Amino acid sequence: MNQQAHLAALYQRLPGVGVVRVALRLAQRCWPSLAVRAAGRLFLTPLPPKWLQRSAQAGQGWRIERWPFEDASLALHSFWGPAEAPVVLLVHGWGGHAGQMRPLADALQQRGMRPVILEMPGHDHSGGMRSTLPQFARAIDYVSNRLAQQGQTVRAVVVHSLGATAAAYAASRGLGAERLVLLAPAASAPAFTRLFAQVFNLSERTRAAMQARIEARESMLMPLFEASAVGPRITTPTLVVHDRQDAMNQFGDGQAYAGAVPGAQLFATDGLGHRKILKDPQVLQAVAHFACA
Repeated sequence: MNQQAHLAALYQRLPGVGVVRVALRLAQRCWPSLAVRAAGRLFLTPLPPKWLQRSAQAGQGWRIERWPFEDASLALHSFWGPAEAPVVLLVHGWGGHAGQMRPLADALQQRGMRPVILEMPGHDHSGGMRSTLPQFARAIDYVSNRLAQQGQTVRAVVVHSLGATAAAYAASRGLGAERLVLLAPAASAPAFTRLFAQVFNLSERTRAAMQARIEARESMLMPLFEASAVGPRITTPTLVVHDRQDAMNQFGDGQAYAGAVPGAQLFATDGLGHRKILKDPQVLQAVAHFACA
């Protein structure tokens, strides 16, 4: 399955998506500005929506805190452990949730780390209904700095998919973590807007206007998140993990980061796709070893 088919399959799970596609097509002809606004709202809504995908509550040894953040809130799943244990901050990708990061958290906890899983606005236990890539980056930076302000050592930041793209940007601006692990990162945000436009049959004019509207709202240009833009400025030791058969973020995206970040290591897998790398035993071992080194 290619990227477009994979993304289309995600949207097809939503009720009424066919009606939305028709409405966007009509709006482009009759009311272009409305089409741009509607497309932007859909683009910034995590999929699947959190009301369709609610993960389990924190299990034994875990607690959930909610920190106010911008116009929403962040949910932090923390494992009870020694106060002096180094923290590893784990972050899901677009449409993800804390449960996806639990296998990694367990592997790190067994190594003496204290895992903290961050859920972004619009996702699962956090507040809000929408989010953006720049907001992901701001949230990662905010949480890691606040943890450090509390006197906790942030040993590593381990992030998946769009979260990895955001963390790479944050790291290029001095993220307060000793190590960085990028799991299946997306190397180009503008490329994803083009993919979205193909799925919903948006014209290039509508797509470009949607991107410009989002950039104006966030005061941030999407190309600034590209691997080639952020990679050379990252000084944190970095591990990139990517599967050669990833249908969501192509293997070339991981290669782009590994080539752009000085001294980065690339751990390539086969047959795991986009999400199975989050629970594969060999990946868990490699990530835990790198983060705890």
